[in-house]
Amino acid sequence: MSAEIHSTVSSKGQIVIPADVRRRMGLTQGSVVRFQINEDGECLMSAAGDVRRLKGRVSAPAKPVSLEEMAATIAQRRAKAGQR
Repeated sequence: MSAEIHSTVSSKGQIVIPADVRRRMGLTQGSVVRFQINEDGECLMSAAGDVRRLKGRVSAPAKPVSLEEMAATIAQRRAKAGQR
């Protein structure tokens, strides 16, 4: 059975996925959705997984890293990538 359900885009580009759609798709907090757009401009949204399944896959750093250190590392890597 096919159903047409509408939602409004906010000023931040966000939409609310209606409760019935979330239930039918099995979406819960932390679910990841995937958008595929075909040549006709039609968009297909599907459940891609749950970010919580990634917990524990990356170990914690040996020592805490400050935001400044993170920003500096990102800047260095961007500069290095730009030199290629």
